[in-house]
Amino acid sequence: MAPMPIPHDLYEVFRSVARHGSFTAAAQVLGYTQSAVSRQVQTLEEEWGTPLFDRLPRGVRLTEAGRALLPHAEAVDERLRAARAELDALRALDGGRLRIGAFSTADAALLPRTLAAFRARHPAVRVTRTEGGSARQLALLAAGELDLGVVGTACGQPLEGCELHHLLDERMYVAVPRGHALAGRRSARLADFAGEEWIAASSRPEETLMAGALARGFQPRMGFLAADWIAKQGFVAAGLGVTLVPELAASSARADIALVPLRAEDSPRREVYAATPRGSAPSPATTAFLALLRSVAAELTA
Repeated sequence: MAPMPIPHDLYEVFRSVARHGSFTAAAQVLGYTQSAVSRQVQTLEEEWGTPLFDRLPRGVRLTEAGRALLPHAEAVDERLRAARAELDALRALDGGRLRIGAFSTADAALLPRTLAAFRARHPAVRVTRTEGGSARQLALLAAGELDLGVVGTACGQPLEGCELHHLLDERMYVAVPRGHALAGRRSARLADFAGEEWIAASSRPEETLMAGALARGFQPRMGFLAADWIAKQGFVAAGLGVTLVPELAASSARADIALVPLRAEDSPRREVYAATPRGSAPSPATTAFLALLRSVAAELTA
């Protein structure tokens, strides 16, 4: 059977007695009684199975075993001091790391603005970012490889395996060429685009932003496939079709396309969340970043 771990305060007593050469002097420094110091040294000796001090008429002196143990006891103290300093830095956000992820359109404004604000306040925290869709972010969160992910869903579909923190509900726009007949409209219905070809990220529209439109009975005519947001805009600008644009990406739309807001009753809104691993205590950096995410999301949708 493995020996029981020895409490750190026994080592502290041991070091103090070795430093002062006396149980009484060590007791005064530590604020203990002399008998308490003697008992703790005896406990340590019993744990190691050997005397650590020679008891002399005036004080004590390290035995050979005590001299062998002392540098290890001092190393334990140094490691614990370093650990305490590191934990203090994490609490004060003077160090540590933050691993975040987000789907692509969150990178247009929501994530960069939040990152800029976070870096300005906490420059010592090392931040890493992972790209990918919501499914990938959730998988990484579940595997413990992310601290926070910005994820989205349409039609209220549940996101499981993580704690969700609601940020905003994105309205949707339809991107059309500048010369399109609906380019100047202040709002439109999905039915107004029934004859258009749609540029989508997948041949399965139920796996894209079109999922909300399908739930309302709209059947899009699928055209070219383009997963990249820049590519979608290029296809639209060339007159090859139209595409859905979520609110978070609207500010980064190119000048030769127009964004037509969908009416509220037709808009397949996407719910956007910050997700954190379920059952895990968030780090101070994660908590601070989440607060900034909420603030920036409120500004973007104001």
